[in-house]
Amino acid sequence: MKAENRDQAWWQPSRHADRRGVLLARNRIQAALRVWLAEREFVEVDPSALAASPGNEAHLHGFVTQAIGNDGVGRAMYLHTSPEFAMKKLLAAGERRIAAFAHVWRNRERGALHSPEFTMLEWYRVGEGYEVLMADVVAFCRLAAGVGGGMLRFRDKVCDPFVEPERLSVAEAFLRYAGVDLLASISADGEPSAEVLAAELWRVGLRVAADDTWSDMLSRVLGELVEPHLGMGRITILDEYPAAEAALARKHPRDARVAERFEVYACGVELANGFGELTNPEEQRRRFGLEMDEKARVYGERYPVDEDFLNALAIMPAASGIAMGFDRLVMLATGAPRIDDVIWAPVPL
Repeated sequence: MKAENRDQAWWQPSRHADRRGVLLARNRIQAALRVWLAEREFVEVDPSALAASPGNEAHLHGFVTQAIGNDGVGRAMYLHTSPEFAMKKLLAAGERRIAAFAHVWRNRERGALHSPEFTMLEWYRVGEGYEVLMADVVAFCRLAAGVGGGMLRFRDKVCDPFVEPERLSVAEAFLRYAGVDLLASISADGEPSAEVLAAELWRVGLRVAADDTWSDMLSRVLGELVEPHLGMGRITILDEYPAAEAALARKHPRDARVAERFEVYACGVELANGFGELTNPEEQRRRFGLEMDEKARVYGERYPVDEDFLNALAIMPAASGIAMGFDRLVMLATGAPRIDDVIWAPVPL
């Protein structure tokens, strides 16, 4: 750290004294969530951070290292971007309700809401629908708010988690906040059309670049026009993501254009991402291939596939799973403006 910034370093006694109340609240929130999970017979597990693959989503970036064996030969390994692969292997092994407070690592991420190392609360329910997870998240938000000031806050935005949450589909949100008919750009079997979506965006006065993909356009509308409205006053559950944006989720039984994927928002901040889990290894391999093709196109790199994970999917039972940004939950419960304020020892970048 540069010398002129040392008086603001988190380890300076005066700075730590300012942060300590929030950090102790973090501990109380974590303890409350652990009690809730234990009362419902969740087993807390502790997945290893080193993995054969960091994950196979196009826009998530892993940290790579080298594992050197006793023979002196090295091979690439990664810090996981989520404990998902390891936890699904545990479901294949026979566990039915599991949870983990896992440190995860994501490269290229730094800001008020992002840290390259953060804590993720991830949990799974075998044989239960993904709607149950929505209720779980609301319960966690209420527990956290109870430890804090009773409300969730981010800057000048406020959300009351004790009010009945709003639930709407991605397609409904696009119509409401952008005037865009998203489903018109998706074929009956779930394949997206960049040309059709571009025409929709031009129709409502939104500019489109010549090289924009369907995913580019969806992400921009979601980030710029939809997300700022979500979780205002009450929690928003954004449900039924397009199947093309849900590589690890099964398709919705009612409509193959969308998937059993939802995200939870409070104060415009994304808190959690949940799925009805895909358990078909062949389909999962195909989707990973598409994701890595996109990563290669945009970033010029690919990540390996965890073959053990695909083998485990073949015997994994039907389940639902979800990941919540635990640090973000603490931020909102305590009103902290930056994620580093709620991490005991922030990453020195």
